[in-house]
Amino acid sequence: MARMCSCTVEIEMQALPELRIGARLVGHGHPMFVIAELSANHGHDLGRALEMVRVAAASGADAIKLQTYTPDSMTLAVDRPEFRVSGGTLWDGRTLHDLYEEAATPWDWHAELQRAATDAGIEFFSTPFDRAAVDFLDELQTPVFKIASFELVDLDLIRHAASKGRPLIMSTGMASVDEIDEAVTAARSAGAPDIVLLRCNSSYPASPSEMDLLTIHDMAQRWGLPIGLSDHTLTPTASIVANVLGACVLEKHFILDRNDGGPDAEFSLEPHELRSTVDAIREAEATLGWVRYGPSRSEEKSLAFRRSLIVVRDVAAGATITADDVRVLRPGHGMAPKYRDDVIGKRAVRALRPGDGLQPDMFK
Repeated sequence: MARMCSCTVEIEMQALPELRIGARLVGHGHPMFVIAELSANHGHDLGRALEMVRVAAASGADAIKLQTYTPDSMTLAVDRPEFRVSGGTLWDGRTLHDLYEEAATPWDWHAELQRAATDAGIEFFSTPFDRAAVDFLDELQTPVFKIASFELVDLDLIRHAASKGRPLIMSTGMASVDEIDEAVTAARSAGAPDIVLLRCNSSYPASPSEMDLLTIHDMAQRWGLPIGLSDHTLTPTASIVANVLGACVLEKHFILDRNDGGPDAEFSLEPHELRSTVDAIREAEATLGWVRYGPSRSEEKSLAFRRSLIVVRDVAAGATITADDVRVLRPGHGMAPKYRDDVIGKRAVRALRPGDGLQPDMFK
């Protein structure tokens, strides 16, 4: 498999459009937009949910995100094998309806959580799972809609969200190229002003070996859209690598304490982990910098310790300078080493002493 040069990624990401999510510009040249996904981690405790908003902001997140649904908008309350979770996931044996009943965020919390986010200085938005949820979030004037990976094939939902005239962030876990094409076409045709696609592995938790982050570059090429990452791995590595590859949005599940339990606890970050992830991303952004040759500002003082042409023994005025009189040594107060052969055989115009940095006015 071909490996992609990060230089190529940088050049091509520059051409992608940027967008605004609330007060923040998102895209190439802007800090990565970090979303803390509250999801089911509130434990049906509004006080805990409000604290999560404040702690997410203090941990460096740019936004807090909910999920807006009811159990009945997600599935049927029937007990048949196909309506039970299986396949080695965290939720094996649970019926879908019971799982979503536990995980759902009450709709009457949304406005209070939105106010808390505004007070904390971060953006607030949500993932709607049906048309009613889109309309509800539209009334709250959330700045963007998020489409979940499992809903990427619900083109009617995408078109309804896009019709509200807000940007869409769409996760692409499990999706084929054709399915992403159809989702992007549906969003554009219905009026979405901006679209961000998130690379995603929809396993919970996801294995780093299955993240395939080089797909970020391919997605940018194929669809000409800003690309981000919905990261369900348990370490910061994938998030940092995605940032270096040009991803401009990051979504991570967030919890106050994994010991509290809950459907999403096992793959959610605690506050110190979110803080360290954000700090690592900001450090990675700083290390990328821009194309530069020559000394940085902090390197300029180090130029004095380069090698240069240094007189190593007494040379009388008028004497011929020989190879034994001059050596290439540190520090750098003499001429550059490349002039050594030009100096040998020249006459000293004044007496030279050991330690003198040889200069053009010292010989002829």
